[in-house]
Amino acid sequence: MRNAAMILGIIGGLAGMVVGFFGYMFAWFDENYEEVTEAAREVGIGAAMMDPTLLKILAFGAPILAIAGGAMAPSRPAIATILLVIGCVGMIYGFGFNLFTGFPILMCGVAGLLAL
Repeated sequence: MRNAAMILGIIGGLAGMVVGFFGYMFAWFDENYEEVTEAAREVGIGAAMMDPTLLKILAFGAPILAIAGGAMAPSRPAIATILLVIGCVGMIYGFGFNLFTGFPILMCGVAGLLAL
């Protein structure tokens, strides 16, 4: 179970890095080009309502916590569970749950349960 948590956590964190890249890019556009985020707010994109600095922190922090939690799963399962769950919740809060974010969020969540 711990090895499965390790593999799922690392793969989920790597997939979360791809999502985080686009989240960071969106935050950069928000800071530099207000027209883009105004259009996103009209469409109803959830990340457009968030502070760009917080979105940048979550874009880096959540996947890194998931990777670190996955790497710690075989040796320190309690700490790994906490890191994986925090990474999962950070991805949900920062990017929402949709088609593109569902894969890394669910993988990190399942890894957190398996590490427990």
